[in-house]
Amino acid sequence: MYEVSFPKLGLEFNINPEVFPMLDNVHIRWYGVIIAVGMLLAVVYAYLSAERFNVNRNKLIDCVLVGVVTGIIGARLYYVLFELDKYIQDPISIFMINEGGLAIYGGIIGGLLGGCITAKILKQKIMPILDVAVLGFLIGQGIGRWGNFMNQEAYGSPTDLPWGMASEATGNIAVHPCFLYESLWCLLGFVLIHFLSKKFQKYAGQVFYFYLVWYGFERMIVEGLRTDSLYLPFAVFGMEIRVSQLVSAGILIFGIIMLIVNRKKEDKFYDNYRRKKSVRRSKRASS
Repeated sequence: MYEVSFPKLGLEFNINPEVFPMLDNVHIRWYGVIIAVGMLLAVVYAYLSAERFNVNRNKLIDCVLVGVVTGIIGARLYYVLFELDKYIQDPISIFMINEGGLAIYGGIIGGLLGGCITAKILKQKIMPILDVAVLGFLIGQGIGRWGNFMNQEAYGSPTDLPWGMASEATGNIAVHPCFLYESLWCLLGFVLIHFLSKKFQKYAGQVFYFYLVWYGFERMIVEGLRTDSLYLPFAVFGMEIRVSQLVSAGILIFGIIMLIVNRKKEDKFYDNYRRKKSVRRSKRASS
């Protein structure tokens, strides 16, 4: 049980990480439930939006199912890789994901790799699947971060800002609620990029590159506020480098470059789809 407050806002909450705290033999945590809800909504959105991205719905689900499994594996391996000294001493603990230790970037990388390999096997175009997948990611990330709130983790350094959060986990010191920053940023990104994809998408892959820029920028900034970052095992020019900040900067730059390189690219499918949809809308209005 945590007593969580936002002192300058006058807000106080009592939260329990477990869904059924009164049942001794049942240990279901809100973190897992919230992550599952985020994933479910992401899958529903992807399924309903598949046609708009010229993606076969049934084969998309195959890619998603594989991506979920490889995403969990990737999230764990990414975390273990940068905490190798700890896990070498107790290799069995690598498999104890119930004790924590999942990295979002590892999950994204693992999920995308698994999904893309499956798409290739099923002879599907990869870029349209990436477009619809990353919009689902934004939903999942935006909702899933509230699991961090229930666990009172993924917070930042002390702050005097009005929305500083305090609890036993933070030593009752007001800190940056980094989970909230990322949740709001991802949900806002979903709304904006969803709208852009419906009205202005020119080619397959454009949404994916927008996602890289949008998420990379936010994570590069917010990661600098966190107190639980993974670091490179070696110093660069005498400085410790946060892994997620380095990865974020890389995907941000890559996304910007790809948007610039492909700025004149057009895919007739998207124009044709919007034109047909406009015709169907007009027919319904006139009937």
